Amino acid sequence: MAELNELILEQLIWIIGGMALLLVILLIISIAQGAKLRKFKRKYEAMMAGSGVEDLESLLINLKIQMDSIEDEHTLQTDQIQAVMQKLTRIQGKVGVKRYNAYGELGSDLSFSMAMVNDSQDGMVLTGIYNRDGSYVYAKPLKGGESTYTLSPEEKEAITLAQQAE
Repeated sequence: MAELNELILEQLIWIIGGMALLLVILLIISIAQGAKLRKFKRKYEAMMAGSGVEDLESLLINLKIQMDSIEDEHTLQTDQIQAVMQKLTRIQGKVGVKRYNAYGELGSDLSFSMAMVNDSQDGMVLTGIYNRDGSYVYAKPLKGGESTYTLSPEEKEAITLAQQAE
């Protein structure tokens, strides 16, 4: 045991020196970590300054609630857009008009055929025949660009014009 005590006493300076070196290294690491922590704290305080919230957890919860409401609104708007697009394809927004003289030399181009169709070529043809005695208006339904009634060449041309309309 005495030999062990002598060995420790001989090496005591080296042991104390090693411990002091280790203490200095740990002190430097601690100072560096403290500086990083202060820098992080300044950034955190700057981030939280305008939020009106005391801690990051509350801020994240508020952001999550806002994000959920935005997603709900987005879903609602997507559904509304799909409904509008479905209605839009059924709207008879394509129009073609053909003016003509129904009675040759006796009048002018006061007669007309007007076709109104949707993307499925469903709609109607409205024809107005003008002569000196009066004016007559006829409506014919269209399904797929065809009618159950006989179509005149002018009405067919109005349908073609409507189908070409954008």
